[in-house]
Amino acid sequence: MAKTLTKSDLRHFTGTEQIYRHGLVHDFVYTDGVQHVAEAGEAYWLIDKIACAQIEQRYAEQPFQRWSMIVRDDRTANLICTDGNGTKISEEEISFTDFPLDTITFYVTDRTILLPSEY
Repeated sequence: MAKTLTKSDLRHFTGTEQIYRHGLVHDFVYTDGVQHVAEAGEAYWLIDKIACAQIEQRYAEQPFQRWSMIVRDDRTANLICTDGNGTKISEEEISFTDFPLDTITFYVTDRTILLPSEY
C-alpha cells in the first residue's frame, strides 16, 4: 500500500467524530486526524511511540505536550517533545523513516493525542 498522506489532508481535521483507543496504552485515545496520519502515512509506529512514552513520569506529569517530528532529506528524523511552552522534555534521533511528510506535529492533553487543528 502506498503512503497517501499529504499536508493538505491535515487541514480538513478540525474536530473529531470518533475516538480511537490505543492498542497498547488502553487509557490513551486519539482522534480522527491522528488515525488518518497513522493509516495514510503508515505511521502507527509514531503514535505508539508517543502513547508508550506516557508511561514515563516525565511525560505523565505534563498536562500538555507538543510532539514534532522533522524528517530530513536523508530520511533521518528528529522527534522532539516539549511542554508547549518551549521547554524540552525529550529529543530522539530516528535513524530512518519513510514517513511521507517533512514535518508533523501532535498535541497530547487529557490522555488524548490530536492534531493541532483539532485542538
